[in-house]
Amino acid sequence: MKKLSFGGKVTKQTVAEYIKRTLVLVVGLFIMSFGVALSVKAELGTSPISSVPYVLNIITGLSVGTTTIIANTIIVLIQIPILRRKFKPWSLLQIAVCVVFGLLTDLAMLCVDNITLTAYWQQWLVCIAGIVLVALGVSFEVTANVMTLAGEGLVMALCTVLPKVKFGYMKVAVDVSLVVIAVALSFIFLHNLQGVREGTAAAAIFVGLLSKQFSKVVGPPGRKFFYHTVNNSPKPGDSAQSSAPQSDAADGKTALPQ
Repeated sequence: MKKLSFGGKVTKQTVAEYIKRTLVLVVGLFIMSFGVALSVKAELGTSPISSVPYVLNIITGLSVGTTTIIANTIIVLIQIPILRRKFKPWSLLQIAVCVVFGLLTDLAMLCVDNITLTAYWQQWLVCIAGIVLVALGVSFEVTANVMTLAGEGLVMALCTVLPKVKFGYMKVAVDVSLVVIAVALSFIFLHNLQGVREGTAAAAIFVGLLSKQFSKVVGPPGRKFFYHTVNNSPKPGDSAQSSAPQSDAADGKTALPQ
């Protein structure tokens, strides 16, 4: 895993690129937050990564954004004992991403609050819209290639200590674990199943598939935005391209700065 670097010398060009990548990441978080809000509104179950925060929201009465910040911060902190000496302080910036994402989620929840659903098919329409938006937001995150969300960070941390396990398999294992935790919390504190339904399975299947397709569309203009708006900007393949962690849009992952 590559450390975030501007190739040694910090220039206006590399700082500008970093700022633009961060802006693209924030746009992705904004889109994802509306996807999460619609999934919650549909009441057919959220995506695996949002299942625990949603159940905690029902249990505690705290906002979805607040429980998202709490749950994802815990996921970031879990990476410390997993990686031990390999954990770098830079990785704690994932918490800042968690906070921004949580605040945007609460904003999105307010925006969709007045949506009223009276039929099952309407719930599915809203759920599908949520899945599409989450996938689109993920494609922006992958394109930005500057910092991951906590869930992907945990997957990468586990892949670091278990290098023989492929990212995709590890992500499935983490997603399943989060769903199991959400189900357990639901039955322990609510005595019935909440937050995990057929929509959770749909999100687990289609968010990754859709994000790969969206990345093919979002990626090229994203790279032009990063590299072609500064005088004497580098072309893909030049040294300045290493200014952000390496990503693999085809796999839907972004390397955590280490």
